[in-house]
Amino acid sequence: MSTGQGNIPDDVIEAVLAKSDIVDTVSKYVHLTKQGKYLKGLCPFHSEKTPSFTVTPERQIFYCYGCGKGGNAIKFRMEIEGFSFPEAVKTMAEENDISLPEGQGLPVIPRNPEKERLFEAHELSAKLYHYLLKNTEHGIEAMKYLRARGINDKLIDQFQIGYAPEQWDTLVKFLDKRSFDLREMEQGGLLSAKNDQNGYLDRFRRRVMFPLHDRSGKVIAFAGRILGEGQPKYLNSPETLLFNKSRTLYNLHQAKTSIRKLRQILLFEGYGDVISSWEAGFQNGVATMGTSLTENQIAIMKSLAEEIVVIYDGDRAGMNAAMKVIPMLEDVGLKVRIALVPEGMDPDDYIRKFGADRFRHMVETAVSTTKFRLIYLKKNHILLEEDGKIAYAKEALPIIAALNSSTEREVYLRELSSELHLSYESLKQDCNLIRQSVQKKMQDGDNKENRWNNGRHKKGRQPAPVLLPAYHAAERRLLSLMLQDAEAARYVGDRLGEAFNIEDHAAIAAYLYAFYAQGKSPDISRFMSSLQDDRLEKTVSSIMMMEAPTEWNVQVLDDCIREVQKFPQQREINQKKEEMMNAERSGDFMRAAQIASEIIALERQ
Repeated sequence: MSTGQGNIPDDVIEAVLAKSDIVDTVSKYVHLTKQGKYLKGLCPFHSEKTPSFTVTPERQIFYCYGCGKGGNAIKFRMEIEGFSFPEAVKTMAEENDISLPEGQGLPVIPRNPEKERLFEAHELSAKLYHYLLKNTEHGIEAMKYLRARGINDKLIDQFQIGYAPEQWDTLVKFLDKRSFDLREMEQGGLLSAKNDQNGYLDRFRRRVMFPLHDRSGKVIAFAGRILGEGQPKYLNSPETLLFNKSRTLYNLHQAKTSIRKLRQILLFEGYGDVISSWEAGFQNGVATMGTSLTENQIAIMKSLAEEIVVIYDGDRAGMNAAMKVIPMLEDVGLKVRIALVPEGMDPDDYIRKFGADRFRHMVETAVSTTKFRLIYLKKNHILLEEDGKIAYAKEALPIIAALNSSTEREVYLRELSSELHLSYESLKQDCNLIRQSVQKKMQDGDNKENRWNNGRHKKGRQPAPVLLPAYHAAERRLLSLMLQDAEAARYVGDRLGEAFNIEDHAAIAAYLYAFYAQGKSPDISRFMSSLQDDRLEKTVSSIMMMEAPTEWNVQVLDDCIREVQKFPQQREINQKKEEMMNAERSGDFMRAAQIASEIIALERQ
């Protein structure tokens, strides 16, 4: 049986691709809208306001005109979740109940010894810290702190909480005794190099330790909270071979079962909030890694849930953070509600003070994003003063005007009217004027960064298309036809072979000849999985997005081949002309005349 990447049988890869429709795969992470034969959405791999991320169901590929990422369904999962090729195939095979030939397990993931050693070291370190917290004098003070925070033994075990003692070399000795390479452990984020570079120290000291896990539950990093006074209050592991904080959500490994069942995520800022909510009976809570929410984290949440309830701190910083994440979550098609935590409290405080039932009520009564925006704005104004009322109304009306539902607009306008003691009719009139003004701007192609006009309409200014040199365009046209028709590939192979001028094009042609030589039929998605090269996959995706005719005849191929073969000759002529001019400048007219005759001979060809 032939094998593909990572010694995975070809028929497994083909079965995975056959059952993983590109539209279904991408839609779990990206909100797509139909445009002709394509589907478009905002790219999950880079920040953009105008959709340039394109999915082609007919060819089972995706491509982003903004950042250039492209490929098939397997490639998309690799990019979005940070999988290797075998990991993506293994996961997708499990999801689609793809059974393998007798005697074979799931695709074998090639061993990465360094990664395996780091996984082992992190697991052992987590066990050490946990043991030190629960069973030694070192952990007494930390246990008092955790119990004061309402974190009992059951939760300590559930979340594998530990303690890193004050000594400089507790973990150094522990890992050295088990024959781990200390330099590797420093690169893996567990240790720090001494200032004089002569030896190593523990990275985490006098800290309550919260292990961070990947989606499968392996420890990949730590967050350490200082015990007592000191800075920084929280210290996270650095980015390593195992840990990428922009792709990691705290507690996702434990929460994902409940999230899939409920199709809902409770999004917190802190680890303590997640732990307290778990004790209160909510097992669908996750937290960001002490940083702003990232596009990768949003993509992961989109793949698991339909609704996000944001539960941030009740202070101004928490409200600001919530305002920031609302458009990010809504832009990918997630339903968003905001839980109103009382001012001066965080979710952890609230649960400990008021208990699980009150917290459940707070989650269930979380408000819409429109309501939250209005509450946020209201805090900037003194509504007892006329000027404050007018200023608040002026800021609130555009938010209400942006709503598509006339019923929703009426509800919020009546609330505003009651709150400010202003006429409902006059507020409605002002709201309609704002809507008319916005619609006129959209028709005129104005592309301001408003929520209802964020560059998604077709009249926005498009960048001018890049005109490729004739030989480059001809090579892309040839490859496009060859990818769709084995007979076209054979014709080009006989007359041009691999003599493409652009190195990547030559490589794609070589792979394509080999693909067809194995008796395979044209299948762009399957061919891309055989390339084993990220750059070539992007190039194939880009070529297949061309709006070029798919029909061909011998004349079309011959014209393109001629253009490709002409380029090296033209380049040689230009070089000769440069040489001739240099000879004339130096007074060597005999040499110049000789070069001129060579140029004429080349031009005749």
